[in-house]
This record gives sequence, structure tokens and C-alpha cells, in this order.
Amino acid sequence: MDIGILFLSNKNMEDMGASDMELVMHDIRRVLEMHENDELISPGKVVLSWGKTLEDENTLGRINAMPGYVGGEYDMAGIKWIGSNPGNYKLGLPRASVTVILNDPITKLPVCVADGTAVSAVRTGAVSGLAIDKLAKKDSRVMTIIGAGVQARTQLEAALIARPAIDEVYINDVFMDRAEAYAIEMSEKHNISVIPTEDARSAALKSDILITATIAAEPIVNTDWLAPGVLAINLADYEFTYDSVLHCDKIYVDTWEGVKNRKVSTVSLMFADGIIGDDAVTAELGAVLLGKKAGRESDEEIIYFNSVGMGCEDIAVVTRAYKNALKAGAGTKVAFWE
Repeated sequence: MDIGILFLSNKNMEDMGASDMELVMHDIRRVLEMHENDELISPGKVVLSWGKTLEDENTLGRINAMPGYVGGEYDMAGIKWIGSNPGNYKLGLPRASVTVILNDPITKLPVCVADGTAVSAVRTGAVSGLAIDKLAKKDSRVMTIIGAGVQARTQLEAALIARPAIDEVYINDVFMDRAEAYAIEMSEKHNISVIPTEDARSAALKSDILITATIAAEPIVNTDWLAPGVLAINLADYEFTYDSVLHCDKIYVDTWEGVKNRKVSTVSLMFADGIIGDDAVTAELGAVLLGKKAGRESDEEIIYFNSVGMGCEDIAVVTRAYKNALKAGAGTKVAFWE
């Protein structure tokens, strides 16, 4: 019996629509809805970490294994294997690299190995885009992003789909040259005003949406950064003070068990320290997307959102690309059993 695996390179994935933000937002919406309706198998992340502390991890890197099964129109099992080394920029390499393996849910045999590096970045942006759609003010037009890396780009792209009226974006980074380069690139790409700033607090206070996408091991955002009506997205680790989260009117997450298990974002650390309990979380995003729970209910609410991500999200996007590749005859078939 000859069994083959379809290999999809980064170029194959791009050609098959894996980086199309609108399509990815559809995929992620379906995954979050299926998570709410128990149509996923999502065991959570297994973290292979170098060092013993968050600071060690943010210096030495990590590799995460994220298995899952996605039901519905995807009907596919798989695993995301993502390596992340903050020092890779010194080598001219991206911080994160991702391999996704798809397995037939019946035979359990592998059917596809794909580059998922771009998928990982885009789907993370897509989650925030969906959160912005439900949790940001309808007339949001000013946004601040802290951290001028890859995520800052996909976060902006998704935000502009959710709130096309956004026309002013402040970008802050510990390296101002990166913020300046980002401002030039994104203003040209999206035809909006993107302003590099060293004063992140002042920018945040002007903003309807605040996104932190950093590798900070100590909090950046304090309570006095959060103006009435802001949606504050804690994208990465310990970026918000405990008091700033307690100051928020509502707390939303993508998957609360996943956030608690990862133990790196502010809200998860607060739970681990006994500062908040399960009842502090207003809702998971999937419940809001399905209309089971309310999102923003007034323009004065200060709302905090944190996502940890699920391997099922990457599996869904890669499955769509894989099915497109089968139809198009794209990719490279590699022998597995001969």
C-alpha cells in the first residue's frame, strides 16, 4: 500500500488562501463557535520551555505543541508545532516558525504537512478582529498598538476589517526605528495615518482600541492608561497590571481553560494568585459570537480581552488550504509508506 503526504510550502499556503484575512476570520469564527458548542477536541498547549521563569522563556524561547480536532465542515485532526526564539532576528530569521500536520480523523494517518508560520500570525490577528467586532465601540477610529513586530501587522489588518472607520493608529516599540519603519509601511499599505510614538500612555488615552503585542515580562499598561470606552487587548504575556484589569468593567477571553493553563497573561496570573475566580470572566468570545452572551453594551465600558489561541484554529485554516490544494493539484506529494 502506497501512502503519501501532501507537503505545502509557505508559497503553496499563500496561493491557497491561507493568509487571506477575511477568509481566516471566517475560519476562526467557526472554530470559536464550535468550541462553544463542543464540536472540537482541544487538549490545550504543551510547552517545551527553556528555563524556569517567564523571563527565561522570553529570552531563550520555547516550542509549543497544540493538537486538536475540528468538526463541522473541516472534519480534520492535527497538530501545530511552533518554535519561538526571541533572538532569531539577530540571525535574520523570524521569531516564530510553525509546522502543521493534518491527520485523517478516521484512519488517523497523516495526510498533510504544511508551513503554518503565516497562518499562525494571521489567525491570531483574526481572533482580535472578531473581538473588536463584538467588543469595541461601533464608531472606533483611533487605535494604539504596542510592539511593532509581525503581530502588529496582522492585528491592524484584522482591526480594519472589523472597524473600517479606523484612520489613526499610534505605534510604540522599545526600538523606535522599528516603530518608524512600521508606520511608513502600514500607512502606505492601508492609506491611514500611522504615527510612531514614544509616549504610549498618551496614545492609549486617545484610543478606542489598545493592543499590546510584546514579549514584556513586566507590566506595561497601568490603570491610568485606560480611558472610558476603550477595548484593551492583552495579546501576549504579563503586559497589564493586576489593578488595570480589575479596573475594567468586563473581562473576555477566547478559551478560559486555555488561558488558565498557559499561565502567562495577566488575567491567568491573577487567577493563579487567587486574585480572581472563574466568575470574573464575563464570557468566552465564542458565546458572544453565537449571541449567547452579550458583548459591549455601552460606549463607556472599559473592556479587557485576552486570547491564548488554540491549535484547532491553525488546523482549520490549514485544512481549508489543503482542500484547495487537492482541487488545484498544488503542493508536493511525499511518500510516507511505500
